[in-house]
Amino acid sequence: MTLAPAPAALLADAILATHVGIVVFVVVGEALFLAGGVRGWRWVRHFGLRVTHLVTMAVIALQAWLGALCPLTVWERSLRRQAGQAAYRESFIEHWLSRALYFELPWWVFVAAYTGFAGLVVLTWRWVPPRRVRAGARR
Repeated sequence: MTLAPAPAALLADAILATHVGIVVFVVVGEALFLAGGVRGWRWVRHFGLRVTHLVTMAVIALQAWLGALCPLTVWERSLRRQAGQAAYRESFIEHWLSRALYFELPWWVFVAAYTGFAGLVVLTWRWVPPRRVRAGARR
């Protein structure tokens, strides 16, 4: 599907915002799950939230191991080209993390980071296990 430049740019920005939201959900969510486990926050054990977090991180790590770019990155880049804007060549995280740190890293560093973070997410299931709410039980 080909869009005019203005709608393509707007949609690319919306995808970028969604991508940032997913990164924040994964990273900040993990920190909050760990902190909430220590502090006794009940919401960090919400089963649906934790499954969503785990599956999201598993997909990210799997993409890295397969050497595949995130579909959001691919879609955003395509829209930026349609809009006549510059598009970055590497993965979303690699591009923005490299910019934040002012140097570039090889792909394997990101694979290792995603894998390590996915391992932390799995370990958090053990340290702060989610709980299923039984039918009729109070939350």
